[in-house]
Amino acid sequence: MITYIKGTIVEKNPAFVVLENNGIGYLMQISVHTYEALPEKGNCSLYCHVYFREDGQSMLPIIYGFAEPREKEMFLLLISVSGVGANTARMMLSSMNVDDLAAAIYSDNDGVIQKIKGVGPKTAKKIVIELKDKLGKTATSAGKTFVSESNTIKNEALSALAVLGINPKGAEKAIQTALKENNTIHSVEELVKAALKKL
Repeated sequence: MITYIKGTIVEKNPAFVVLENNGIGYLMQISVHTYEALPEKGNCSLYCHVYFREDGQSMLPIIYGFAEPREKEMFLLLISVSGVGANTARMMLSSMNVDDLAAAIYSDNDGVIQKIKGVGPKTAKKIVIELKDKLGKTATSAGKTFVSESNTIKNEALSALAVLGINPKGAEKAIQTALKENNTIHSVEELVKAALKKL
């Protein structure tokens, strides 16, 4: 299975990108958010998922590309819901960023989800019911992040503070305080800076 493709951008628009790798051009379907994250030209890497769609008697492989693994993770969760196809999942990820979509699911806000083109009330409700437990959220308010990403950022911040000679217990407390006061922190650098102010 292909995990990611690294290549040179030959063509891109908000719906797809063509990456050339070793003389082969890979057509990858993308969301608007991934499009905005891509450079205008040059090399880039995209995480990908190969989706097979029935086309008459055969299965047609379609490659979906993602700028970051969290978007791919959400895409896979969405298409695991009965009635949500790959194109609908891509439309959802183009209409809302991963954090906002995850927050809507976790807070039972199917009303926001059903405003997305192609998503009806029943499908929106089903997405919330089936994915809420799978997301496993932290107990923060708006601007939520996946637990896996949050834990990674915290662990890396703890390591950085340890290198700076900060006591582990003090570092842990400072990080928790920083995250409580600012739930929009999404990078190790931001968290380290905020934690240092609490020491």
